[in-house]
Amino acid sequence: MPVSADYTDFLIEMLAPLGPVTSRRMFGGAGLFADGLMFGLIVDDVLYFKVDGENRAAFEEEGMEIFSYARSGKQASLSYWRVPERLFDEPDEFVNWARDAMSVALRADAAKPPSQRKKHSA
Repeated sequence: MPVSADYTDFLIEMLAPLGPVTSRRMFGGAGLFADGLMFGLIVDDVLYFKVDGENRAAFEEEGMEIFSYARSGKQASLSYWRVPERLFDEPDEFVNWARDAMSVALRADAAKPPSQRKKHSA
């Protein structure tokens, strides 16, 4: 499940309008972070954005699937859904979907007890 540096650099460049975005290798893939919060996941050079009830319908309408993996012989999933390929040709819409994923990460962080929240600048 390697993540190529070229693909990660391409994504960070596409996300530049949103401000500083960093990547961090993790779990055989990489996470995309803004203000210390993870909003994207890259696995096998496939991008997934964080999803909740606020933005799930957009992913479902595009026929996208939730990220899942085998864990202890069972399928496990995370709240990250595959990003539609067409968005890579539509930079403004791509940024809007990324912004929505960042909002999901903020809401998820705000729902945590104060001692578990990330410190971020927003």
